[in-house]
Amino acid sequence: MADQGRETTTGVVAGRQVTVPVNGMTCAACERKVSRALGALPGVDHAEASARGGRAVLTVSTAPTDDQIAAALASVGYSVGTAPWVSRDPKVWITVAVSVVAVAAAVLLALSLGLADLPSRLTDPNAGGLLLVLIIGLTAGVSTCMALVGGLVLAVSASHAAALARAGVQEPSFGSRMRPHVLFNVGRVVGFGILGALLGVLGGAISLPASAMGLLLIGVALVMALLGLRLTGLFPRLAAWNLALPSSLSRLLGIGDAAEGSYSDLRAAGLGAATFFLPCGFTQAVQLYALSTGSPVTAGLIMATFALGTTPGLLALAGVPEVATGRARDTVLRVVGVVVIAFALLNSVGGLRLLGYQVGTSSSSTDVVAASSAGTSAASPKISSNVTFANGVQTVHMTQEPRGYVPSDTVVYAGIPITWDITSTSQFDCSAFLRVPDLGVTANLVEGPNTVALPALPEGVTSFTCVMGMYTGQLIAVPPPA
Repeated sequence: MADQGRETTTGVVAGRQVTVPVNGMTCAACERKVSRALGALPGVDHAEASARGGRAVLTVSTAPTDDQIAAALASVGYSVGTAPWVSRDPKVWITVAVSVVAVAAAVLLALSLGLADLPSRLTDPNAGGLLLVLIIGLTAGVSTCMALVGGLVLAVSASHAAALARAGVQEPSFGSRMRPHVLFNVGRVVGFGILGALLGVLGGAISLPASAMGLLLIGVALVMALLGLRLTGLFPRLAAWNLALPSSLSRLLGIGDAAEGSYSDLRAAGLGAATFFLPCGFTQAVQLYALSTGSPVTAGLIMATFALGTTPGLLALAGVPEVATGRARDTVLRVVGVVVIAFALLNSVGGLRLLGYQVGTSSSSTDVVAASSAGTSAASPKISSNVTFANGVQTVHMTQEPRGYVPSDTVVYAGIPITWDITSTSQFDCSAFLRVPDLGVTANLVEGPNTVALPALPEGVTSFTCVMGMYTGQLIAVPPPA
């Protein structure tokens, strides 16, 4: 350039570099498209785009004009400028508002129909068995996983297309185009299963206290909330806060610009398996649960099922390219973003319960204890019908089911040791992994009869919960009769 210090409307020339503010980048795939488009301009030796920074840095021998830069960005769906922190598009706010009302109405309707445990079932990745794990995966596959993993899928596909072009294949068949996508997802399912089994082994060797599980669950909820806010589009700057593999690792795996055309089936499958380590709120929630099972078989099945659920959304990136752009897609993702935030709120409730906060629990137990303390006619209430006595020990009989514990609340006598007989009917549910935070008791139930010894309880309420804090119950200790 003749004038190295000249300012333009798109950026500032400093030496041989031009900085261009770019609006609309949200992922690694966006960075690659912008870098290629700007790098192809006359006089540009190299272009490096950053979604997080919202800019592209051009190394130039001759600076392109503003019109050339704007046209290049427009050709790949982006524009010159800086995204605002808060969206100024009323359609975005209307869509999100309608979505919030719709989600709230759906929950209220379900509650009015007697589905009082709906919030727990929605947030628990394993309620109802592996079927709901699959449903959670389907949700993640069109939201957080597509946003986080989609760029890697498209990059693998681009490497495969480049390899075919170098081999002289001008119009590859549908099967050929789908090959890297299928292998990526096969590697993802198999890898998640194997790595999930290792989580189960690790969980069997260590036992996290309920407080640690609660803090981890709240941390996961915060990540999910951030991802949900990104998807809503309410805060455009957040769209660039996308966690992904470092560029150096991407190049090592063959998905960077420098390695384009170096495709291999093994690399595609391996990259799919490696996405196990990408930070996605849904993935982390399910990983946390898999860890808590302490069983390699159960944990492996949980993670493989979750990955299988994400497959349709990720495969859609190959069969329906327009899924990555367009108003319809943006609207759908805004709705999904609201749902993700709802999941995050409910997950945080589970974390608070594991920390000992009785959020959303029934007040009936409080009424019993209060009456007892006041010396009313309910001061010495009858113990629950599921409690028996023998040899100075009271035995509490309970059943663990896919929807929680039956009965969930039991009145016992204070000062008398307890034998807790629990019949488990479903080993693949969150409720099979029982925690009593106040006592530091952990019980991973096996299908069939289980026995847990509890010390004599003081007067008051001792709460228990599943490992995700979603299904809860209470042992209500009252004074024994005089």
